[in-house]
Amino acid sequence: MGATIDLQCASDEPDLPDHKILVKWVDAVLKYNSVADKELTIRLVDIAESQQLNLRWRQRNNPTNVLSFPFECPPEVNIPLLGDIVICVPLVATEAAEQHKTLYSHWAHLVIHGVLHLLGYDHIEEQQAQIMESIEVEILADLNYPNPYHITDPS
Repeated sequence: MGATIDLQCASDEPDLPDHKILVKWVDAVLKYNSVADKELTIRLVDIAESQQLNLRWRQRNNPTNVLSFPFECPPEVNIPLLGDIVICVPLVATEAAEQHKTLYSHWAHLVIHGVLHLLGYDHIEEQQAQIMESIEVEILADLNYPNPYHITDPS
């Protein structure tokens, strides 16, 4: 079956990915990790909410592009909930333009990045970062998106 996504849109920004494409991106991560039938929330927010959440949970007083909140399930409970991903919509558009990426390739990258965090991947240490980035690049390539770490300047 794949992913079940509770999509919460708290942004009036245009050009948001629809539910179907979000499921496609999430399913690609789950398939790569041999994980099936998981549930998560993706919340699309504006600058103020992103900054508020980043300050509360990471003690950083600025908005951030994606936050992941893995669900910590008690061992005796068996439910398919992975957790929540919060994406700052205006930052996605700004970063895509600044990095000369298509909007949807950046969206795909951030969703994939967020889901990998929900599955336990991290990038605190260099070795972890290299593993996580290589997985992102491979999943994105399978979806026909370019390597997000090769930023080109068109000038």
